[in-house]
Amino acid sequence: VDDLFRLPPVPTDEEYSRRLPVPVNSGLLPRFDMAALQAARFAEIALGALANNQVALSLELSNATVLCLRECVEEPVHPSCMYDVARAYFLHGMFRSYRGDMVRYFKYRRVCLTHLSQMDNVPGVESLLAAVSFHDSWAYMIHNASEAELPDIDDAIPPLPAPQQQQSQGTGGDVVAKYGTATNPSYVAANPLNQMWIQGPPPVFINNEAPALSRSLDALACAIRSCCDQANARFEGMAKELMSQNGGSGDGGGGGDGSGGGAQCDSGGCGKMTATGSAVMANEDELCSRNMVLSAFTLLQQHESAAIVPGGGGQGTVSKNHGHHLVVSAMDAFLEGGDEEEAGGFTDSQIQGLLSVCNTVIEHPLLLYQAGPTYHMIANAAVLLCHLLNGMHAQRGAGGESPGEMEAALFDEVLDTYLSVRKLLSIHRRKLPVRLRCHGIPRPNMAALGGGGEPGAPLIDLGETLMCGSRGCQGFVLMACSPCVAAERARAAAQKQEVAAQQEALANGVDAGLEDINEFDKELFDLGQEFDLDDDALLNVLSQIIAT
Repeated sequence: VDDLFRLPPVPTDEEYSRRLPVPVNSGLLPRFDMAALQAARFAEIALGALANNQVALSLELSNATVLCLRECVEEPVHPSCMYDVARAYFLHGMFRSYRGDMVRYFKYRRVCLTHLSQMDNVPGVESLLAAVSFHDSWAYMIHNASEAELPDIDDAIPPLPAPQQQQSQGTGGDVVAKYGTATNPSYVAANPLNQMWIQGPPPVFINNEAPALSRSLDALACAIRSCCDQANARFEGMAKELMSQNGGSGDGGGGGDGSGGGAQCDSGGCGKMTATGSAVMANEDELCSRNMVLSAFTLLQQHESAAIVPGGGGQGTVSKNHGHHLVVSAMDAFLEGGDEEEAGGFTDSQIQGLLSVCNTVIEHPLLLYQAGPTYHMIANAAVLLCHLLNGMHAQRGAGGESPGEMEAALFDEVLDTYLSVRKLLSIHRRKLPVRLRCHGIPRPNMAALGGGGEPGAPLIDLGETLMCGSRGCQGFVLMACSPCVAAERARAAAQKQEVAAQQEALANGVDAGLEDINEFDKELFDLGQEFDLDDDALLNVLSQIIAT
């Protein structure tokens, strides 16, 4: 988590006591302040335990976070620990989202915003805002940018009051005039557009005074949202074409992308454009996806060059940004135009970018747990390797001649990388709730490698892919399909996901008795149910406080 977000470290008790207006002995810190610091620490460690597959420990640490936060709500938040409390709420919300509990994620995220709205000019606040923006881009993607799919949390955690005044002077005034929004944290947090996810112009990126790494991360979040909007528009077009071929009927294939068509009206279809889409259209030169990725890379380089001080200890800084470089490389490869004359339609730089992404996660598997849509990006990079392998394999069969030495070496390198990253993705996918799973990617047909199998059959049959529920991800699998076939397969994927979710609920004892659950899973289930009660108690208290 910290490799990507680079949030300021949680202070020790001694460091915190020294930064108080009146420094005190660390052993004499008020109980409330101690609870705030402990909540931030427990929230970070809980995410680490979950990434390390220590599920029971992660649940206990998560519950410790809740209990500490419960102590914090008994008194008004002290300004000195406001940042740590906001961080704890956001990281705990992230933990709940990794468990598939998006309702609590959105609730804790909004509580975090209530604290951010009081933190103008606080060091590190832009880093936390960028972190929220990047993780929001994942929520934006898995909900297909549809606000109709979001849970209604307004009664439990009311939205923040709309901001009264924007920046009007200096560089802030220039930003307001150009983008129609202010960049100060209090305005961003209270902006009605941002109550469920940050959207519209990227507020941290357009703030030239924010840290370069935070601006880079927010630029990537904006690029991801923009790509989701474009994918939704394409799928709406596919659904319309399929419906017209079915005689305009609402059933059959046309209604089938129906989860697609209806949601699309809320995310750019039916003449209604998203806030991000409107911002990109109004400032296309600066905010289009391709330029956002280029800007993100430039800002990342600025951060790294500034961190390396001659004669200092910054020489290893570059190697610590694996996660950030992975996201930039993936987005760059996804957005680069292909080459129809090359195998599979990929350019050399695209191939190198995809291999770099996959090799990075092979070397650092914990990056699969990185915040935001990182896991989905890696899965889609693997899918593009499938298309590449299929193209190279087809060229082998079409010519009847043995491939050259370089072509054979590239094919072997891509195949080895694909097999390795597929194994990692398959293991990771099994650990996730159904709603959060990206593609289940098929194995290669090893008989086809040896010259056997049906003539013209692909090396990897992507028709057997268990597709992700996000349209942005589905587009990677369906890139070689006709619009009608793509719409049909998108509908089938939605139906399969619904069935899998029902089976998961039964397996977890939600809709059935617990007699079929093994003993260890039953203990985890009981532990989760018990801790959910503490979460609900905290959220009820927060709801009453915010409402009043």
